[in-house]
Amino acid sequence: MSDYIQNLFAERIGGSSFGKGTVLYKFEKIKRARREAEATHPETPIIDMGVGEPDWMADKMVVERLYAEAQKRENRGYADNGISLFQEAAAKYMDTVYGVKGIDPVNEVCHAIGSKPALAMMAQAFINPGDVCLMTAPGYPIMATMTRWLGGEVYNMNLVPENNFLPDLDTIPADMVKRAKLLYLNYPNNPTGAVASPEFFAKAVAFAKANNLIVVQDAAYAALTFDGYQPLSFLSVPGAKDVGVEIHSLSKAYNMTGWRLGFVVGNAKVVKAFACVKDNNDSGQFKAVQLAGVTALENPSITQKTVEKYSRRHNLLVKALCAVGFRVTKPKGTFYLYAAIPKGVTGGARFANAEDFSQWLIKEKQISTVPWDDAGHFVRFSVTFIADTEDAEIKLMDEIQRRLSDSKFDW
Repeated sequence: MSDYIQNLFAERIGGSSFGKGTVLYKFEKIKRARREAEATHPETPIIDMGVGEPDWMADKMVVERLYAEAQKRENRGYADNGISLFQEAAAKYMDTVYGVKGIDPVNEVCHAIGSKPALAMMAQAFINPGDVCLMTAPGYPIMATMTRWLGGEVYNMNLVPENNFLPDLDTIPADMVKRAKLLYLNYPNNPTGAVASPEFFAKAVAFAKANNLIVVQDAAYAALTFDGYQPLSFLSVPGAKDVGVEIHSLSKAYNMTGWRLGFVVGNAKVVKAFACVKDNNDSGQFKAVQLAGVTALENPSITQKTVEKYSRRHNLLVKALCAVGFRVTKPKGTFYLYAAIPKGVTGGARFANAEDFSQWLIKEKQISTVPWDDAGHFVRFSVTFIADTEDAEIKLMDEIQRRLSDSKFDW
């Protein structure tokens, strides 16, 4: 019997070749390298600095609200495009934390089942074949993936240290700008840890207005900032609401990754388009989860405790890496540290790219990181590792320094 199904897959996911490819994506390579390292050095535990999700659980009061609301009969049904209490809490949160006043909770807020599907749905709402999406590189890829699936094109704006890991809007080719509909930003940035300034956001607003673009600012890490840099919303810049939206997530700020809850806020027409697409993709997040989210948004002090932890861990990590020759500085936001790779080890391995170095780190030093070769060669360290006390954090960083100290790196 012939396997006719193999010939029915959509071309966007590979067509008749779907599932037959031999190319390994970097996260699969990391998993395989980890298994090899664990088999080769069972006596040495892996230090996982690659995981991009919080290590803490959600706050107790949020969990208790979920438990209470999940038991109520009125919360059992479909939520569709959200409940008003969550929308109102989101609007108030934008004012309290970011100073963004006047958000209309009815027309300018819509909940999302996490920021990832929200980004995918933005492309579904606006991209036609031949349209262009302007994406940061490196960057979170889902909107780019969906753009290509819809027959659009992606233009990558390289993030380099010479421009403080901000996209240089002035260098985008005119033909790309002319066909572009969406401009994706993500600040504080994954993976670089860079932050945006009000001046940069103002420039993005002017650029969008001049070129008829919609700005989609991915604010998943917006509340996680350190050392005097205050949380900044794109929507706090004059004119921003005229050209775009911001996507917020409770995953990082409130340690609620698995809860899948966020919201789109900003331009009413863009929010309406998102809500239309969303209504055809899902039936809304469980009402009890949204009501627990209300409790979270009403208590931004929860985030402050998390920020203090990440700031402390960044200090320790920077100190440990600098002690063995890395040239790194503490980021102003996120839980990521983006580090340029060495050329090699004196008298030993050479690294053509970040993937080489990341593989060496996990196989030789049992330290797991994520490589990025999009614009230069860097590895991303995450400070979301498991350590239940400050003493445990210090010991883990001392162990990282110890493992790396017997290798002299060439820069």
